[in-house]
Amino acid sequence: MKMSTGLTTVLLGGGRITNALVAGLQLAKYDKPIIVHDRNPGKLRQLKKQYGVAVEPSLQRAVEQAGLVLIAVRPDSVSDLLREIRKLEIDKSRRPLMLVSLAAGIPLSKLRARMPSPARWARAMPSPVCRSGRGLTALTFDRPFSSNARRDVRELFEKVGTVLEIPESQFDVFTVTFSSSHGYHALAALAASAQRLGLNREIAMTAAAHALADGILSWRESKIPLERLLQEAATPGGTAAAAMKAMDSSGYQQSIRRGLHAGMARARKNAKRA
Repeated sequence: MKMSTGLTTVLLGGGRITNALVAGLQLAKYDKPIIVHDRNPGKLRQLKKQYGVAVEPSLQRAVEQAGLVLIAVRPDSVSDLLREIRKLEIDKSRRPLMLVSLAAGIPLSKLRARMPSPARWARAMPSPVCRSGRGLTALTFDRPFSSNARRDVRELFEKVGTVLEIPESQFDVFTVTFSSSHGYHALAALAASAQRLGLNREIAMTAAAHALADGILSWRESKIPLERLLQEAATPGGTAAAAMKAMDSSGYQQSIRRGLHAGMARARKNAKRA
């Protein structure tokens, strides 16, 4: 990835969300410096080979170069990582460390306790879809986070999709709702059912993807109310209406609610373990 002068963003963690972000930023021709640190040399080699991104095996050197630090590790690894950062000999005369956690479920209060002032904290929840430039990211900022730093964070994530700033109290429900897993899960289930009824896999996947992706894209671009589109697509007495009625009577909406509740329960467990 091309390097230039400007805010240096350091991603701590070379996993899936880092891969997606780097891919999306490269697609957007983002030209500010990005450095990735991970304890696994294999991950760093792969990132450098695939994206040409700068990598740094040393946590000390990575953090020293950072204008903005993205904590991109699993929730159960956040505490250990922050403990390592606290032990670093960082120049005390530099500006406060600006940190953005991408870990689901861990609130700002816990992050502040693990890395207190003068560090400044924000949370971001980016979708892996950001690799295509069609991502969606929720942001929430702790009060001491400066206006300039907020702008820098927003601009970074706006390169890979839409950005929403929401209250932290809504983060868990947003996280379990916006996941692209819902679309992939629905696509797999719909296509598999069509295959059992006689379509071959290629046609089943094409039909199911149209039903989900193209239909929803049409709603987003047309600005037609969803209720009207539902009426248009599911004519009373027609096959689509019959299918929807059977799905609802089988507990379709209740299953979705149970799924979201389970996801939020997991987020709360992450917070307790942090």
